[in-house]
Amino acid sequence: MHPVSHLVAAVAAFAALAPASARAWEPVEQVVTYPVSGSSGPELYQSIGENGPVIGDGRRTIAHTTFKLTWRRDYQERGGGCVLASATPKLIITYTLPKPRGKLPKEVAQAWARFYDGLAAHEKIHGQYIVEMVQAIQAVSTGLSADSDPGCNKVRATLQGHLKRLSDEQRARGRDFDRVEMGEGGAVQRLVLGLLNGR
Repeated sequence: MHPVSHLVAAVAAFAALAPASARAWEPVEQVVTYPVSGSSGPELYQSIGENGPVIGDGRRTIAHTTFKLTWRRDYQERGGGCVLASATPKLIITYTLPKPRGKLPKEVAQAWARFYDGLAAHEKIHGQYIVEMVQAIQAVSTGLSADSDPGCNKVRATLQGHLKRLSDEQRARGRDFDRVEMGEGGAVQRLVLGLLNGR
């Protein structure tokens, strides 16, 4: 297990001990598709390269996972201090995947189904990493407190530090995962070869 996984797992375990009301949320997951064309594996893969989603550095990719996260936080001033009594997230995860424009020949359709299912499973792992990050944020947020903190500025500043750390860890975890999956012999590379070779 990657060191970051230990940290996130530990915080997630702490979250599991939190009151049920603090955990009463579920992520919303949705799939959007972009069209690709072709009647063979190589043609479809070429179309993916031409039409795939653009990521941060301007490159196109085969599939992508993004999320929108907002929070409902209850800051309470108590005796001159401040407590973050609760933090409830609203998380929407969007998976972007390719979809052929038309009907494919039988063998190509079978190869495509294996390719698509493998891609969706890969992106689902990224989605799980995002959920675990949100669980970790909720765990460190709930009950966060500071003395002599009118206006809750100290608590907010401390929380921002946790948010950056956990966000950076989630991004690093995703990069490490992609490096393995997309590297030599990795699962995504095998999916691409399977599509190109029709198996």
